[in-house]
Amino acid sequence: MAPPRAALKLLDSLTQPVFIENRHFDVLASNSLMRAVDPRLFVGGNQLRDMFLDPAGQALYPEWACATECLVANLRQAVGIDVDDPRFIELTGELTLASARFRKLWARHEVRGQTGGVMRFDHPQVGELTLNRERMSVAGTDGLMLVVFHPDVDSIDADKLALLASVTTPAPVAAHEIRKHA
Repeated sequence: MAPPRAALKLLDSLTQPVFIENRHFDVLASNSLMRAVDPRLFVGGNQLRDMFLDPAGQALYPEWACATECLVANLRQAVGIDVDDPRFIELTGELTLASARFRKLWARHEVRGQTGGVMRFDHPQVGELTLNRERMSVAGTDGLMLVVFHPDVDSIDADKLALLASVTTPAPVAAHEIRKHA
């Protein structure tokens, strides 16, 4: 399912790192600042694969063990009783074969939803980065979530995020420059 046009417009208008995911943790949309924070959150990527199978993805999250527990328990909740879902079967089968950590967590049968919270990153350009994470349902969809990361106001993390934004966002073009090239 593609995100609704209105949700994509909202994503494009936000100045914070943001992405849209489905119930299988597939990334359906993300802004450039989100990809600057975590380059694996690109359209077509899957957060479960990244967290369990990509050493660079694991290194980005100093609290990787807690993050993986949360993801697996949330996957069980998101899929619910739809255990015959082909995407669900494919994804859990792949991860079960490829990751001992996933197998261990999957065997617990824990079910819980993700809530807002704090995420820490060990970012290669700005060092430790602590951001608040909010997950909001996208109205009118079957389980799509808008995930927004934001720093505490006037914090060192806000400064670090602004630095990342300055190197990932093209500088605005002045109106007189637009007229000059028209």
